[in-house]
Amino acid sequence: MNFKFIDLFCGIGGMRIAFESVGGKCVFSSDWDKHARTTYTANFGDEPTGDIRKTPSSAIPKHDVLVAGFPCQPFSISGVSKKNSLGRPHGFLDRTQGTLFFEVARIIHDKRPKVFVLENVKNLISHDRGRTMQTIYDTLETELGYHVYPPLLLNARRVVPQNRERVFIVGFCTKKMFAPPVLPDVSPSIASILDRNVDEKYVLSEKLWNYLQAYAAKHRAAGNGFGYGMVDLPNGVARTLSARYYKDGSEILIPRGNGKPPRRLTPRECARLMGFPETFQIPVSDTQAYRQFGNSVVVPVVRAVAASVLDAMEYDGPVLQDGFGYARQMSLIEQ
Repeated sequence: MNFKFIDLFCGIGGMRIAFESVGGKCVFSSDWDKHARTTYTANFGDEPTGDIRKTPSSAIPKHDVLVAGFPCQPFSISGVSKKNSLGRPHGFLDRTQGTLFFEVARIIHDKRPKVFVLENVKNLISHDRGRTMQTIYDTLETELGYHVYPPLLLNARRVVPQNRERVFIVGFCTKKMFAPPVLPDVSPSIASILDRNVDEKYVLSEKLWNYLQAYAAKHRAAGNGFGYGMVDLPNGVARTLSARYYKDGSEILIPRGNGKPPRRLTPRECARLMGFPETFQIPVSDTQAYRQFGNSVVVPVVRAVAASVLDAMEYDGPVLQDGFGYARQMSLIEQ
């Protein structure tokens, strides 16, 4: 089945790679970060639109699927009514205005895609004691009228050597039989993504390495768990790669043995850690590359979600009453 999708808050295109792999055609993308747009353009041949807040819905093409890895900003559940919004004195604008989720809701409201797939950090579930997630679901279900599946919490550990949990929210404009994806249990080791010969510039200086060891010792003495993350070779698994990795690389360090200072991952190794293909181009500085991969999605995880979405779109048989888990009460599907 061929379908059209848009890629909001697209970053460097991890979601796009995944949805294209199951037959999708990207007809629109946007991201505010100019360096991410540079990488995106180098790999896909078209430059994303900038700030989505400045893009009217009329400028966005008709599409079947909306995908968005929107940033989680604080939500206000009180606020002042915005009576000039879509003719609604109350509702999603009043509660989400000023957040980037509002832009997602605006486009869903105006363009009515068949499906949306939203991705965010695990902490979205517990943010503001669960009120943020409840506001999101109230908006998508009650205000916009979509059938929304319970949140999916997927750990990329099954498909890449990294513990990385992310939440996916999937909704359909009509009832569909959506089966949560089951990730293949490949469980690769960190050694599978490492290069044999690495430039010395990725090795930590003696000064930085001494600082990190002293910092970790200080916090251990205080009973805290803060410190660097040395990966066990060859079969270890990395911590979650973050956008701050460019600062010192401390959360994922590769030992070199013989008392030598460890090294950080190279940008290409980070690309592999996130499941990007070897052909993926990295046209930006190391600093920007670390930020971009740390902010991105694990491609094979999103591909599994995309495949399940496609199966639901193609299925035209009877839909069971509990096909969407409406008794969920915000229950979580986790694997």
